[in-house]
Amino acid sequence: MTTVANRLAAFVRTAVLAVLALACLTAAAFAEGAPIASDGRVVGDDNRTRFVLDLTGEVDLSAFTLAEPYRVVVDLPEIDFRLPAGTGTTGRGLVSDWRYGQFAAGRSRIVLDVTGPVKIDKAFVLPAIENQPARLVLDLLKTSAAAFDEDLRKSQLARDTANEAPVQKADQLPPPDRSKREKPLIVIDPGHGGVDSGTVSASGVREKDIVLAFAKKLQERLERTGKVAVLLTRTDDTFLPLAARVQFGRDHAADLFLSIHADSEHVGSVRGATVYTLSDKASDQEAAALAAKENASDLIAGLDLQQETGDVTDILVDLTRRETRNFSASFAGGLVGDLASATRMIKNPRRSAGFQVLRAHDVPSVLLEIGYLSNDQDEKLLTSDEWRLRVADAVTQAVLRFFGQKYAYLGK
Repeated sequence: MTTVANRLAAFVRTAVLAVLALACLTAAAFAEGAPIASDGRVVGDDNRTRFVLDLTGEVDLSAFTLAEPYRVVVDLPEIDFRLPAGTGTTGRGLVSDWRYGQFAAGRSRIVLDVTGPVKIDKAFVLPAIENQPARLVLDLLKTSAAAFDEDLRKSQLARDTANEAPVQKADQLPPPDRSKREKPLIVIDPGHGGVDSGTVSASGVREKDIVLAFAKKLQERLERTGKVAVLLTRTDDTFLPLAARVQFGRDHAADLFLSIHADSEHVGSVRGATVYTLSDKASDQEAAALAAKENASDLIAGLDLQQETGDVTDILVDLTRRETRNFSASFAGGLVGDLASATRMIKNPRRSAGFQVLRAHDVPSVLLEIGYLSNDQDEKLLTSDEWRLRVADAVTQAVLRFFGQKYAYLGK
């Protein structure tokens, strides 16, 4: 019995030391990077609902509400989200669903869609205790529309006071100077990102990942020609507001702005690429619906932006806008032709609608939907390196032809 007891004691000591060593290694790994979110859940009913997020460490947070539609936003430092697949697609009580992701460099955001007006009763982080992880806790209470509006007014006033710097509209900024540029500059804009995943296929493939991978391949193929310069609006999984994407193109005096997306449709048989330009009147109902969906990206990410009228009376700005739209249409027409030789195109692939991301008045801008994640065949292509290379080469050919024609027209 003594021998057995000694062996058992030795085994226990070894196991304890192993657990402690593992805990130390894990703690060290956590200390080196962002806190990890390992699980999230919603509990409660239609009067009081609690949201809980399991974390590897304590973090600071700020939470606020937004209307039209009703949402609750939680801003955090950078979080490494390692949540189970499908997390957030369903809710409970006052929360219908929720999403998460990087919102800006070093910042993460959680957006909860709620069923009606709510009040944030408590928002706090519990430290880790014994074998329990640290936990972010958000308690929501059902409230009246009037009380919600008053809380919203107060929180917006506080945020406006903290950020009093005036924001210039893009059309009010001086025109960029391209005269000293040796090569045309193309800005590629991978849509969505961070907290905004865009379309998600039935198998879990996310639009934000697909378009970023394609944008990087397109950048590589364009730069390889040595004839153009290329910048990406985002190079990682970061969210950018639509206005910031437009302003990025203007700030860098882009000669061409190309926004990349992947579509979805309730009819799974619909597939193929589509090329869109800006128009005050949509070319068809499908284009109008897509523009409305893409223009809602800021709302999806929890932004509360006032709609700008965009009214500009300067005749020079108006003339520049018309010329820009003509150049956009010219590039779009050539792009459709080159893409048709490399990939399947949707019926009537040249379309137009009121896309916010294409509204720079002095930068030719086109939105390319490279395929449908709602279609199994398109999904296979969109995740194929061989397909990306082939289509990127077709876009590159269209870009080079466009600048050959454009610069000849301008006498350069």
